[in-house]
Amino acid sequence: MDRLPLVFLSVLLGAAGQVLMKKGMLVVGEVSAGAIWGKLLGIFSVPWILLGFVSFGFSAVLWLCVLSRSALSYAYPMVATSYVLILVASSVLFREAITPLRVVGVAFICLGVVLVARS
Repeated sequence: MDRLPLVFLSVLLGAAGQVLMKKGMLVVGEVSAGAIWGKLLGIFSVPWILLGFVSFGFSAVLWLCVLSRSALSYAYPMVATSYVLILVASSVLFREAITPLRVVGVAFICLGVVLVARS
């Protein structure tokens, strides 16, 4: 498999992990950095959070394949494409407000990714 599809599949799985964990934390509720340690057992019993970690695990395995084939300075900026995925998922799944300034910022990130990909 070519390195670019591996990069994007890894990024997609990483973004999916973020979305799944956010969904799980909506079940758990708000926790502080200090209080989270006492709630880890309950947090890790939420299926959405477990699925999020599984998604991250697959993402990490694919990322190892990417790193074996690509320069880190080429591959790592591609992770920024996850910003687009998260922006769309946050809006659609969690009804988060997406401001025009945020869209412009993500567009600049995408331009940077395209420039790196062409290098």
